[in-house]
Amino acid sequence: MLLWSTVASAFKLSLRHLSPIELLFYSSLTAIIILGGILVLSGKVTLLQSYGIRKNSRSILLGLLNPLLYYLILLKAYDLLPAQEAGPINYTWGITLALLSIPLLKQKIGAKDIVAVLIAYFGVVMISTHGNPLSLQFSDPRGVALALVSTVIWSFYWIYSTRDKRDSLVILFLNFVGSFPLLLLVFLIWGGLRTPPIEGLLGAVYVGLIEMALAYICWLSAMKRTDNTASISILIFFTPFLSLIFIHCFVGEQILPSTIIGLVFIVAGLGLQKIKSRNSQSD
Repeated sequence: MLLWSTVASAFKLSLRHLSPIELLFYSSLTAIIILGGILVLSGKVTLLQSYGIRKNSRSILLGLLNPLLYYLILLKAYDLLPAQEAGPINYTWGITLALLSIPLLKQKIGAKDIVAVLIAYFGVVMISTHGNPLSLQFSDPRGVALALVSTVIWSFYWIYSTRDKRDSLVILFLNFVGSFPLLLLVFLIWGGLRTPPIEGLLGAVYVGLIEMALAYICWLSAMKRTDNTASISILIFFTPFLSLIFIHCFVGEQILPSTIIGLVFIVAGLGLQKIKSRNSQSD
């Protein structure tokens, strides 16, 4: 959570010097190098062969969801929105995950779930309209829509990846390697060939190392060690408040009162969902 709290700032600072596709390309390349190095040092390279072509192909297909599609959409949202808006909206993926768990994992939805969803998404409207939810005049409708779509893609990825009992590091490495050829093609078509500014390149390396490698490894390990994914996913509510501090200090955005109020609603929705999850476990 601490690692991820720095990422919104890193995204926004890097996007001052790189386009979304450039940032994704260089950060993904960094992640592949880092993850590959960790695989070698940990002696897990042999696992790539032991899992077989069928299982490894599944990881490659999931890589089209994450990192390729997820980050393309999310980084474009950050490009269009202030970090203090894109970040909190993206954190609602915990709510999206719970909603998708109903049809995909056959989990039941109750009154508390519905209330939690309404509270959380009211927070999204509060943030996106700068404190004037009745107007429904969003600061950037396309950016808000992209940020919300990214939560759907993220949730799909986590639901299907956490069902996989193979080593988390191997899965993650295959996700990045499998999606890289298509990413390279998109990069050559949209990104063009130019020498990236050193500031943007350093930002991409940071994103690849922290966001795409180390934080993922920690998170995947946590998800595989729990019997209740909803209980673990609720921990994300610690991150956005720390993230706002970093956004203010390093990006220089003046944090609006509506952002804080909206974030409180989002966290309240996530908190209500956590209470529901605990009650279900006790039952």
